[in-house]
Amino acid sequence: MLAAVLETVPTDQLVIADDVTLRDVGPGDVKIKVAHSGVCHSDLSGMNGTIPTEPGTVLGHEGAGVVLEVGEGVSHVAEGDHVIIAFSPPCGTCPHCTGRHQPNLCMNGLMAMGVNQQFRQGDRVIGSFCGCGTFAEETIVPSIATVKIDSDIPLDIAALIGCGVTTGVGAALNTAKVTPGSSVLVVGAGGVGIAAIQGARIAGASEIVAVDLHEGKLERAKAFGATHGVTPDEVPTALAEVTSGEGFDFTLECIGLASTMRQSFDLTRRGGTCCIVGVGRPDEMFELSAFEMFFSEKVLIGSMYGSADVRTDFNRFLGLYKSGKLDLDGMISRRIKLDEVNDALGSLGDADVIRQVIDF
Repeated sequence: MLAAVLETVPTDQLVIADDVTLRDVGPGDVKIKVAHSGVCHSDLSGMNGTIPTEPGTVLGHEGAGVVLEVGEGVSHVAEGDHVIIAFSPPCGTCPHCTGRHQPNLCMNGLMAMGVNQQFRQGDRVIGSFCGCGTFAEETIVPSIATVKIDSDIPLDIAALIGCGVTTGVGAALNTAKVTPGSSVLVVGAGGVGIAAIQGARIAGASEIVAVDLHEGKLERAKAFGATHGVTPDEVPTALAEVTSGEGFDFTLECIGLASTMRQSFDLTRRGGTCCIVGVGRPDEMFELSAFEMFFSEKVLIGSMYGSADVRTDFNRFLGLYKSGKLDLDGMISRRIKLDEVNDALGSLGDADVIRQVIDF
């Protein structure tokens, strides 16, 4: 089958291979015919080394499809079911999944995905990004990584839920817990930023300011619920207009740079919440003084996978889509075939790109 393989790091090109196969389905496995996969900035981060990724890996982690086969012991999904793949699934039994109610932080699920080496190229074992490998026509994942959805949900829409939508909407609703009537600053108006804007709108924020370098992205941000769209140079004016210079109630950093994380914290009001959504490099740091944390009483919080319980939140977000409160159709800006994925990854910084979807 066709698959897009990362063969070196760093790189700006994946190898489109046509001779990739799958291992046999084992106990606890689910084999899926991938219908659609989102092209996510995290895939680009794997290519450039921001997210450590071993060469010889099928990329892609935002996908949905149809179950082809299930292994022994799998009962919650069956052949023919429509499913979304979760790259950070809950095991259901560890302290994070049970008493702590933080299944998005389950290390057992991450470990299960990390050792999931389902692809072969001749005698060679090929890895898969986040254990998913959705840049392939078929994949095999642990059963805990499959969430069944209603068959009337378009699978291209469902694919977006697998990462970008859950990360952004979840950050606003679950992690930051944006409140009605509040002011919100979203730094970065890409796919995750647009989802965060929608989450803030659903939460009832009265003012939502989107910040991005690209005017085109800012216009799109307004279409999804931002009340203001500003470039970095225009932030001081928006800060004065919206908050009288006090700072925003909530800031959501959706880029993943140390510099914008620090700026987001600075733009948060005293007692407000700064939520870090973007994925930064492991070796990059940003500093806070020991005094300012005490004096400002700001909340600085990271958001892993939108603090979501994929077992319920995937279908919760699809319910918001069905009711017209969450615009997912508008988030698909371009449809491509797998052999066009290199061009799609190269265009992720363009102003007109929100989410590109691979149609298999």
